[in-house]
Amino acid sequence: MNAQTLLQKLLARTGFQQRHAETLRGLEPLMAPLAPEIALAFYDYLGRDPEMHEILWGTPGRVERLYRSFAAWYREIFSGVYDAAYATRRVRIGLVHARVGVRPEHVLPAAGIVQELTLEHLRQALRGGEVFLAIESFEKIMAVEMALMEESYLQALAEGLKFTQEVREAAMVGAQVLLESS
Repeated sequence: MNAQTLLQKLLARTGFQQRHAETLRGLEPLMAPLAPEIALAFYDYLGRDPEMHEILWGTPGRVERLYRSFAAWYREIFSGVYDAAYATRRVRIGLVHARVGVRPEHVLPAAGIVQELTLEHLRQALRGGEVFLAIESFEKIMAVEMALMEESYLQALAEGLKFTQEVREAAMVGAQVLLESS
């Protein structure tokens, strides 16, 4: 399934509508400045796991590049634009994760940190009814985000199993094949 088709299915499944996109776009000035702080918390959480620590800090300069990439990813959540290019970027993120050995079991719990910090900020910064639509919109787009990345990991795994039956290696190999073919 291509990224755009998958995105459309996920948006429909979550009930994500134009009002959610508009709400997220309106939140961008409030939320984008938090990107570096949330990136720091995200990678701090991941770095406590020995396997992830090795992946993140085992290559000089990697984690510093990831902080910047994460901040761009986070800001884009609040862009209000969720189109084919957006879906393609998200699938690519999942494939890059798979290529270096990051699995959904690492990313999904860490995404909880992103949600926790974002929701806390929304609750503190907004008042009345606006907070409910903001939280609903953010939770919907995060569900889409995680599903896109997880699906890309599964695609990498399926592709890699053509070459090896070792699951970790298969995801890495499959991701490399898919990244090279895109």
